[in-house]
Amino acid sequence: MGIDLVFKIAGIGIIVAVLNQVLTKAGRDDMATMTTLAGLIIVLYMIVDIIGELFESIKQIFNLY
Repeated sequence: MGIDLVFKIAGIGIIVAVLNQVLTKAGRDDMATMTTLAGLIIVLYMIVDIIGELFESIKQIFNLY
C-alpha cells in the first residue's frame, strides 16, 4: 500500500466524473448512474483487501487469534 493506491482511486474518480458528465449531457442519465455505481464498486473492491490486511495486522499485534 502507498501513494500508488491513492493515485489509482483518484484516476478512477476522474474517469467516472468525466463519463458521468458526458452521459448526462447526452441525456443518458440512467447510464451515468450505472457508471457512477460501477466506479464506486471498483474502488470499494480495492479498499476491502486493504481493510482485511488491517484487521489481520491488528489481530497479530494484540495476539487475538
